[in-house]
Amino acid sequence: MDYKSKDRLQADEYFDLEEDAALTEYLISMLHKIFDPLPVPLILLDKNGIIRMINQVFADFLGFPKEEIIGKYVLDVDKYSRFPYVFKTKKAEIAWKHTFENGHTAIVHRIPVLDDKGDLKYAVGMVLFEDLEQFREIISKNRLLETEIHLIKNQLKEMYGAKYSWENIIGNSEKMSQAKFIGKRASSSISNVLILGESGTGKELFAHAIHNDSVRSFSPFVKVNSAAIPSELLESELFGYEEGAFTGAKKGGKIGKFELANGGTIFLDEIGDMPLKMQAKLLRVLQEREFERVGGNKVIKVDVRVIAATNKDLKKLIQEGKFREDLYYRLNVMTIEIPPLRERLEDIEELARVLLKKLSNQLGKYVSKISDNALEYLLAHSWPGNVRELENVLERAINLTDSDTIMPVHLPVYITQRSTKAIDGPVRPLKDTIEDVEKEAILRCLEYTEGNKLKTAELLNISRSSLYNKMEKYGIT
Repeated sequence: MDYKSKDRLQADEYFDLEEDAALTEYLISMLHKIFDPLPVPLILLDKNGIIRMINQVFADFLGFPKEEIIGKYVLDVDKYSRFPYVFKTKKAEIAWKHTFENGHTAIVHRIPVLDDKGDLKYAVGMVLFEDLEQFREIISKNRLLETEIHLIKNQLKEMYGAKYSWENIIGNSEKMSQAKFIGKRASSSISNVLILGESGTGKELFAHAIHNDSVRSFSPFVKVNSAAIPSELLESELFGYEEGAFTGAKKGGKIGKFELANGGTIFLDEIGDMPLKMQAKLLRVLQEREFERVGGNKVIKVDVRVIAATNKDLKKLIQEGKFREDLYYRLNVMTIEIPPLRERLEDIEELARVLLKKLSNQLGKYVSKISDNALEYLLAHSWPGNVRELENVLERAINLTDSDTIMPVHLPVYITQRSTKAIDGPVRPLKDTIEDVEKEAILRCLEYTEGNKLKTAELLNISRSSLYNKMEKYGIT
């Protein structure tokens, strides 16, 4: 047989042609030329476990000349070899720890090679790491790298990521459920979103949740408070500026919020306070998906989803000429109206429980209960400050109580004032007003004296028995 025909032979045919010594020698020579220069220890066995090829690196690792290894049964070279088991199972062993007969411990691959019928033809062995210390060092470095990547991701998430999800939005009242339903539908859309609601209702929470539940959740979430940035700086904040654009501009310029949010979401809070000049520029970005930096002439393309929020009546602002009607309709694609707390009083108990847990962890003072009387006061209040006001009231109560339960006495006077149906407006009976002031005075004095009743009575210039009577009357524990 000439070598032209040999070139057409497949590699696995060689092992069935052992009687052709010339061909065998030729193929082995070719294998050594291929594998000897490789720095990775490699070995090749036939289906009977006879070593047909081993490169120089592996031979040196085992401590024998190549000539003494080739042609031997694998267990004669390494009595601990698992290749016979691999031949039996026909399953590869990847990254196995193995201790060789010479005492070296390494991480190895054992890979059986099967033909089209599933019959074993030969097997390949490879040493990944020649000692465990090398392997441990690689694992250690890999874990360190993973930790660093995790920290960087967390930092980026903290800087340009959404923190909250739908689980953070508490409330199952009809109006709140409707708002969350629309919000979740908005998450699956790419349209702009307009969130309407009074201050303290949780507009930002909705913006976070919509982004986190969208296809852009792994992209930036950038927040901009239109009311908190001076009008003369808002353009450069949103769109960035080029070097030398104005006095005090940073060398090299500055990237704007829209560029930071590219591929993700930008949350424009208090959009109703945005100046008309900026509204026009924002409209162009929404329509054309492009803008120019301050002081620049290069058009920058962006792919940004806009979520806007306001506590203002935008339709009224349009009538007053303070908000662009075309911008309003560009933003008002998916509109979510978040109900004020007074319109979802049935959510207060659950909200209070969640807020108590959050505040207790922050303050390191664990208060988990609200008395029925205190809860009645919370349910009777109109909550003009919404959830933010409720959180402030509960934080104050936690600081005042010495137990795990919030009582009416721990609530502010304006919460516990009982209105009289016979009297409209802020006027209250003098007796009720006096009692509120008296209760508050006793509470503050007890706090000042750290609960010393004798000293409290002295400071209030009343007898101790009178103090006890008043404390019982007002439910002060």
